[in-house]
Amino acid sequence: MNNPTSIAEIDLKPIPGKRYWNCDREWREEFIYFMMVDRFHDDKNRTPVNTPARSTGAGTQEQLKKFCGGTIKGIENNLDYIKNLGCTALWLSPIFENNNDPDKYHGYSIQNYLDIDPRFGTKQDLIDLVEAAHSRKMRVFLDVVVNHSGDNWSYPGDFPYYYSNDQQFPLGEWRREDRPIPSELRNPNYYHRRGEIKNWDAYPETQHGDFFSLKGFNNEDDPDGLKLQDVLIKAHCYWMREADIDGFRMDAVKHMGEVAVSRFCSEIREYAYRLGKRWFFLYGELVGGDDAINRYTGPNTPTQVDSKTVYFGLTSVLDFPLYWTLPSAIKGMTSPSGLIKRYDDLRGHALTRGELGRYLVTFVDNHDQIGQDYKRRFAADSPDKQVIAGIGYLLCAMGTPCIYYGTEQGFSGKGNGDEFIREAMFNLEDSKQSYLNPNCNIYQEIAKIAQLFQTREPLRFGRMYFREISGNGRDFGLPQNQPCTLAFSRILADEEILTAYNTSTTERRQDFVIVDNSIHKSGDTMKFLYGQQESVTVQKHPDSSNPSLCVKLDLEPMQFVILQYSNSRLREVHP
Repeated sequence: MNNPTSIAEIDLKPIPGKRYWNCDREWREEFIYFMMVDRFHDDKNRTPVNTPARSTGAGTQEQLKKFCGGTIKGIENNLDYIKNLGCTALWLSPIFENNNDPDKYHGYSIQNYLDIDPRFGTKQDLIDLVEAAHSRKMRVFLDVVVNHSGDNWSYPGDFPYYYSNDQQFPLGEWRREDRPIPSELRNPNYYHRRGEIKNWDAYPETQHGDFFSLKGFNNEDDPDGLKLQDVLIKAHCYWMREADIDGFRMDAVKHMGEVAVSRFCSEIREYAYRLGKRWFFLYGELVGGDDAINRYTGPNTPTQVDSKTVYFGLTSVLDFPLYWTLPSAIKGMTSPSGLIKRYDDLRGHALTRGELGRYLVTFVDNHDQIGQDYKRRFAADSPDKQVIAGIGYLLCAMGTPCIYYGTEQGFSGKGNGDEFIREAMFNLEDSKQSYLNPNCNIYQEIAKIAQLFQTREPLRFGRMYFREISGNGRDFGLPQNQPCTLAFSRILADEEILTAYNTSTTERRQDFVIVDNSIHKSGDTMKFLYGQQESVTVQKHPDSSNPSLCVKLDLEPMQFVILQYSNSRLREVHP
């Protein structure tokens, strides 16, 4: 059926004769491009601006509060722009049919889980996009919302109700007789009905309350909650079957219970295997620390309903603890000790989560900036070199790097509202111009680093170590203050790649940086893969009893460099 309206009408058997797409890359090998569908590109044939300089993006504050016209077809038509940046996966903001309000451009207010919002395109447009991406060996991830639906019904009197002592309120009326879809969702017992959240840090309010006017689902381990979960699971399996989707980013994870998230992930993962898709990626938006991450990932999420079943939770989450430390460290605003501690914390959780830290989705920019009244893009008030260093860091460090659309063009939005950091990448006043500019300096430099990420195995698989530095070549220690030389190594077997960055915006730095003394010997040469043309020589510590080895780096303000031991035994691997 082309336009099913209920779960009873959909067919979840694999499409006869269809070969579902697989990719051998591990998740940590992806470079994810996150876009808001409405803001990336419309389906007009536009010419990009052509300048090395950055762009500001398009749209006034009022324009950016409403739909701008971006479409799924616009993404398909410009896939090469994303691929040539070095990205290997797409993360699309929610694309299912939303409430009809003009401010629901973001996609998180769903009223029909079984069809595409017509403002974005059609089901066939999505199928075509995924096929085009797969032909370029790119994965496609959808942003999915199973914590809440759109504003599909009202409380009695149709005025705001607020959470109060976990009191359940009656459902007033459905806003449309034919919504939500699937029709099974038109059951009052499938919603918590506790009113809007007031305290975003209080439990059970954060899980039982409504997300503003969006209506919270009853994802509990009770008969109604389990029926609801079954509906939502099947609705999302439907899109995997129909469009060959490769992964889901789950929105608002901490507002759901751990068991509900794990049950969703387990059943989605099992269905993916049924289709022959072996690497389906499930990662969540979890605004919290590592203890919360532990509760929502991996196999040890218990169930009270079936004690004999172990559900496997999320594969990964967005690394918010890194997001809270990395941008300010890159910009020389805070001590790098907090950034270094982030990785110490990951090592502390390695005993329970194995290599989890390698798979966390890392970022310096996003579309929400939850908890911040004043919104600011990473590139706001930042020179090009800082923007390049921020994304370069993600590509060289542990984790799955993700870039927010427009960062590669230096979009610098800021202000009191989400709209300021959600600029359009096409001119809203001129139907012939876009800002998908491959000649932008930031775009080109990120593409160079991404090429190294794709072709140098240590940058994808290697162990990571922050490096001690010294101004005099004798007294070494991890950097504690700003400005500094921030350096770390990725080591894989007998290969070391060293990444270093001068956080100072004004001063040249000439610091010594420790390298691995089991791989190098004094007199060896380290070659610059990025950032300079010459090489540096590995030196002994001046104290003959100290076995440390180091290199001296001469870095201009905000210079980002990548070096590797230039040994003929080392090979370059191309995807």
